[in-house]
Amino acid sequence: MFELLNTVNTPADLRALHSAALAPLADELRAFILHSVSSTGGHLAANLGTVELSIALHYVFDTPRDRIVWDVGHQSYAHKILTGRREAMAGIRQLGGISGFPRRQESEYDAFGTAHSSTSISAALGMALAARHSREPRHSIAVIGDGALSGGMAFEAMNNAGLYQDLPLLVILNDNDMSISPPVGALRHYFGKLTAQRCAVAVKERIKHLLQEAPVLRELAHRAETQVKGLMTSATLFEALGFNYSGPIDGHNLDELIPALQALKDLRGPQLLHIVTQKGHGYSPAAADPVLYHGPGRFNPVQGILPGAAGQPTYTQVFGRWLCDEAERDARVVAVTPAMREGSGLVEFEQRFPARYFDVGIAEQHALTFAAGLASEGLKPVVAIYSTFLQRAYDQLIHDIAIQNLPVVFAIDRAGIVGADGATHMGAFDIAFLRCVPNLMVMAPADENECRQMLHTALVHDGPAAVRYPRGTGSGMVPTEALCELPLGVGELRRRTSAQRGSRIAILAFGSMVAPALIAAEQLNATVANMRFIKPLDGALVQDLALTHDALVTLEEGCIAGGAGSACLETLAAKRIQTPLLQLGLADDFVPHGETAKLLSVCSLDAAGIETSIRRFVERLGTVVLNDSRPTTVVLPTAAASLQFASTSISALRRGGLQ
Repeated sequence: MFELLNTVNTPADLRALHSAALAPLADELRAFILHSVSSTGGHLAANLGTVELSIALHYVFDTPRDRIVWDVGHQSYAHKILTGRREAMAGIRQLGGISGFPRRQESEYDAFGTAHSSTSISAALGMALAARHSREPRHSIAVIGDGALSGGMAFEAMNNAGLYQDLPLLVILNDNDMSISPPVGALRHYFGKLTAQRCAVAVKERIKHLLQEAPVLRELAHRAETQVKGLMTSATLFEALGFNYSGPIDGHNLDELIPALQALKDLRGPQLLHIVTQKGHGYSPAAADPVLYHGPGRFNPVQGILPGAAGQPTYTQVFGRWLCDEAERDARVVAVTPAMREGSGLVEFEQRFPARYFDVGIAEQHALTFAAGLASEGLKPVVAIYSTFLQRAYDQLIHDIAIQNLPVVFAIDRAGIVGADGATHMGAFDIAFLRCVPNLMVMAPADENECRQMLHTALVHDGPAAVRYPRGTGSGMVPTEALCELPLGVGELRRRTSAQRGSRIAILAFGSMVAPALIAAEQLNATVANMRFIKPLDGALVQDLALTHDALVTLEEGCIAGGAGSACLETLAAKRIQTPLLQLGLADDFVPHGETAKLLSVCSLDAAGIETSIRRFVERLGTVVLNDSRPTTVVLPTAAASLQFASTSISALRRGGLQ
C-alpha cells in the first residue's frame, strides 16, 4: 500500500528520488497519515495540509545540516515520517512513544521544540546567526502558520531579523486560513488580500521577464517599482520589516513549491515565502470541518468521526454553560480567549452573545491586558485560557491586572496532567506561579458542581480571581442550577478519621486530588480535607488538623516546588507548629506525554500511589499508627524520599525510550 513511502527512511532517500516520483509519494504520505492518526488519535487536519511542503523542504534543503523549525509543531507529522520515524508513528503521543511535536531529544532532524506558537522565527534567526558565528554554511527555515503569525513574538523576531541582510534565513508562511479555530484579526484580511492579488503578481512576473530583453525599460521599471509595489502586491508589511516577500503560491503544487524553494535557497538576506494550503487537504471530511478534525481521537476513516453519545459533562463544558448563565444575568459579563474557542468551551457563548465574545488570536499577553482594559471600564471579563498558555502572559497578569486589583476572572483549563500533548502542555506550574501574586485569589474545585460555584465566587469577587480545573471529566457531581458564593478562604472536611480505628493522618487535598484522596483514605483510615482555596489558604483548618493529627499529607496535581503544600508548610512555620508533613504532587521533572491515567500512576497521584506513598512515610516516622491490619513493609523515608520516588519513576521512563 505504501510501496514508495517504504523506501524513504531518511531525507537522503527522498533526495535520491526522481522529481516525477514526488507527487505519488505525497499521495502515499497523506494516506499513511490518515491511516496512522485514525488508529492512534492525534493532530490530523493540519498535517494533511503540510504533506507537499514537508517533501519539498527535505528535497531542496540538506537536512539535518539545514535547520527546519515547525510552528506550531503539531503540523510536523509528515516531517517525522520522512525523517526515520514512520514505524514509530504507531506509538505517537503514547507513554514511551514519540511526541506529537518536534522534540530535540527525539531526532537530529527536530531542530527546535515547538509546541507553543509564534516562536519559530526567533529560533531560526538565532540558528542563522549562530551558523554565521561559527562560519558554517547552512540555511535556517521557519515554517509558521497564519494563526501563529498573530502572536506578537513573531513580529518582534521579524523586526530583529530585518537588520541582517546577509543571512540565509527563510520564513515560510503556511496560510491555510485556520489556526485551531478560524483565524481572527486584521492579518487574516491582509493575507486574503495577498492571495486575491495572486493574478496581479503573476502579471508582474511576466512583465519582469519581458523587461529582461530591454535594459532601458528595465531600469525605468526598477525605479518605479517601489512606488507601485504596494498597489501590485500589498507586500509592504513584510518588506518594511526587511524581508523579501515572494508568493503567494499553491502549497500543494510541488511543481511550484520546489522551484520556488530552490530559487530562494540561493538568495541572501531574510526571505518570506507565502504559500496557500488547505487544512485537511486530500480527505474531504477533514477539509470540510478542520476544527472537528484538528485533534481527533481514534476513528474509522471510511465513516469519519461520528457524533458521540451525550455523556458526563467535562469541566470545560461546565465552564461554558456557567458563563452563558452568568451572561444572561449580567450584561457586563464578557469572554476573552486567545484563539481557543472550542478548547475552552466558548462555542455556545459566541453564538448567543457575539458582541460580548472576544477572540484576540494567539496573543496571550494582549489577551490579559485587553481584559484589564475592559475591567477598568466596569465590565466583567472572563479570560478562558489553558494553564500552559497563561505562563506566556505572566508579566501582564502581575503588572496590568494584579497591581491594579482589577476584577478579571481566569478560567484556567487543563490544569495538572493533560496527557498526550506532553510536557509543553502540562498545567504543572500555575499553582506555584499564581499563589505568590498579591491581590490574586486562586481556587481549585473538587468536582463539577464546586467548579461552577467557584467560578461564580470569582465573578462576584472584587479583584482578580482564578479557578483552575483539569482536562476531561471529574467525579460526576451534577452541577446545580443555583449559584452561590463560597465563603472566602474556607475549606471543608470530606472525611473524618474513625475514632475506634485510631489513625492519625490527615490528607489536605486540593482540587482534582480530593477524589483519589478519599479512596486512599478509606484504606488508611485518614482524615481528608477539601482545601478549596489555594489563596487565601484556610490557615485555621491547616492548624487544627496539625494539632489533632500526628502527621499531615498535602496533595496537589501541580508541582511540589512552591505549590499548595508549600503554602501549608509556610502556615505551620508561621504558627511555630512542628508536625511531620509529606508533600505529594509533581516532582521536579517534566511530565512526559501519555495517557492521563497512566501518567497519574507514574507520578504516584492515583489512589494506589497515594496510599503507597503515605504508607512509606508512616513507616519511616514510626510514631503514627495505622490500625487497619495492612502491612507497611516498603520503606522510603520522609517527603524528600517521596519526591525522589516520583522523580525516579519518570527518569526510568525516559531511560526506557522517551528520549
